[in-house]
Order: sequence, then C-alpha cells, then structure tokens
Amino acid sequence: MLALAAFFSGAALRICDGLLPRLAADFGITAGTAGQVVLTFAIAYGVSQLVFGPLGDRYGKALVVCCALFGCAGAALACAFAGGFDMLLRLRVLWGIAAGGVIPLAIAWIGDAVPYEERQATLARLLLGTLSGMSAGQLGGGLFADSPLGWRGAFGALCAGYVVIAVMLLARLRSMPSAPPAQGGRLAFFPQLAAVAAIPWARLVVGAALLEGVFLIGALAFLPSYLHQRFGIPLSAAGALVALYAVGGLLYAMAAKPIVRRLGERRMVLHGGWIVGAGFAAWAVAPAAWWAGPIALVVGFGTYMFHNTLQTHATQMAPAMRGSGMALFAFCLFLGQAIGVWMAGASFDRFGALPLLLLPAVALPLTGWGFSAALRRRAGAAAA
Repeated sequence: MLALAAFFSGAALRICDGLLPRLAADFGITAGTAGQVVLTFAIAYGVSQLVFGPLGDRYGKALVVCCALFGCAGAALACAFAGGFDMLLRLRVLWGIAAGGVIPLAIAWIGDAVPYEERQATLARLLLGTLSGMSAGQLGGGLFADSPLGWRGAFGALCAGYVVIAVMLLARLRSMPSAPPAQGGRLAFFPQLAAVAAIPWARLVVGAALLEGVFLIGALAFLPSYLHQRFGIPLSAAGALVALYAVGGLLYAMAAKPIVRRLGERRMVLHGGWIVGAGFAAWAVAPAAWWAGPIALVVGFGTYMFHNTLQTHATQMAPAMRGSGMALFAFCLFLGQAIGVWMAGASFDRFGALPLLLLPAVALPLTGWGFSAALRRRAGAAAA
C-alpha cells in the first residue's frame, strides 16, 4: 500500500521535467524560468519535512501519510486549473508541502517495522513503487506535453491517482502496525530535530544527501530540455529516454539483496558514485539522441546503489525519533534539489548544458568516495 503511495509521489516529483518546454511555450517564458515549478515544489517538499517527521512520530506515520495523500489530491487539482504562471507556482508550493508527508514517512514506517539486516532489501521494494512512479512521471510528462491536454491534463491525472490510493490506504489504517507515539507537545518538534542534528553520524549522512540533491537531482530536471534542444527530438521522446533512468533504479531494486550481500555498503556507494559521474560525462559527449536512453539506464542503477545505502543509514540515525530523522534527511535532500535546480536553470539559460553535465561528472564520484571512506572509518571505530 505504501509502495502505491510512493508511486504517485514519485510521479509528482518528475512529472514537470518533460513539461518544462510546454510550460515555457504556454506562458511565454524561458525553460529556466519554467523550472521554478520544480524549484518551488522541491523547497516546499523539503521544508515541510520539518513538520511531517515529528507529526508522524507523534500521531502515527501511516495516518499522516494518508492525510498527506488527500492534501496532494486537492493541490494537484488546483494546479490543473491554475490561471497563470504565478498562481501555478503558489499552488505548487501547496502541493510540495502536502507531498512531503508521503515517501519519507513510508520509509520511516519500514524502519520501525523491519530489522536493520533486512531493511535495505525491504526499502528496495518500496523503491520499486517510487521509481515506477518516477518513470511514469517522466514519460507521462513528455506525452502530456505533446498532447492537447498539456500540463493541465498531467496534473488532473495525478489528482485522480492520489484520490484512489488515499481511499485505499484509509481503509487499511487500523490493520497497520505502528511504533509507540513520541511524547511531548508541539514545542517538542524542534528539540527532536535538534537532537537528531546533534548526532555526528547523522550530520554526515544528511550532508551526503544534500550533495546528492545539488549535483544529481537538480541536473536531471533539465535533461529532457537538453535532449530536446540539442537533438531536436520531441519532448515525448526525450521524456521516454530519460525515463530509463528510473528503469535502471528498478533493476537495482530487483537485484538489491544479492548486490548488498556481494559488495557491501562501502563498495556500493563508491561504485555508485563513479557510475553516475561517468554517466553525466557520457551525456555530454553522446553523438546521437538514442545514446541518452542506455546511459540513463546505467545512471539510474548507479544512483540507487548510492542512494539506497544513504537512505538505509538515515533510518537508523535516531531509532527513537525515526520520523524526525527521516524528516531531516529528506529536508536536506530536497534543499539540495532546490539549490541544484536553481543552479541548473541559470546555467541552462546563460551557458548551455555543458556545465550542467560536467559538474556532476566530477562532484558525484567525489561524494561517493567520501561517504565510502566515512563508512570504513565508522566500521573501524566499531571494531575497536
């Protein structure tokens, strides 16, 4: 049930990537300016974690996820009827706020219910839902962009999906186990977040998530626009090629258990960082549009070797306040995405796509190497 919720949240995260040129044409703005629909969503999504995490700890994670899904449905419907770009941006803020209560709290619920040694494989199954949604969102964004329904049809379709899964989850709430609620009133929210941030290992994990958001997720938002501009292919085709990124993640999710057993966490983040960096370099020099698809497939696989390891450690940063821990992790990830989208939009409008691709090609392998080294030091300290 939570994987279905993650499907529609994943679709919402990526639906606008393929819609950016259509939004630019409909509102008479540049593609970089249209990217603000991604930026505002990411900022709202990240900031709302600081509320949803403690709420999930206090009132039950599954209940808060259900309420957030109904909120997403209302916001998506309102976006479909937006009368102008400024109104759309304001409504995307509301959508981002509501969406912040879905995937991170689903991950935290798994952290409560599943032992650590089984958690990465279980999170990979949730990842199947998220990545299927991201793939559908990127492909659907391109298809809607080339259709008469446009971005209004895309948002309306997501609204319908949110309503269905919210009603289904509501019917299952009583049978879903939950952790004991955290104690304290509203003023305890910020002390809970501060307590997580005071843990040195937690600061390192969320710092790595911040860098991932800046250099990976932000750049990916403009990849369909880059392919459309460089090779002159339709937006639907560009969206379909980039959607193979999520398929690569799906392949990782299906093979996660033997990969974790064979490589171990340290080599997974190291290899994942190098694979993703090499993929961005390959996009920059690809001689034809069709190369983008296989590259996206490999980059998606490498991304989730790295990201799923980070995410697993995030569930264990503060077991007594798992919702707050995941809130801080998601906040930093999407704050990084917001920074990355802003940087990528400025680069795309002023300097073209080359800096957009080459900076991640260098930064992401370094991030993987750094976190791998931190895991090695942590294992050595534990052994001592």
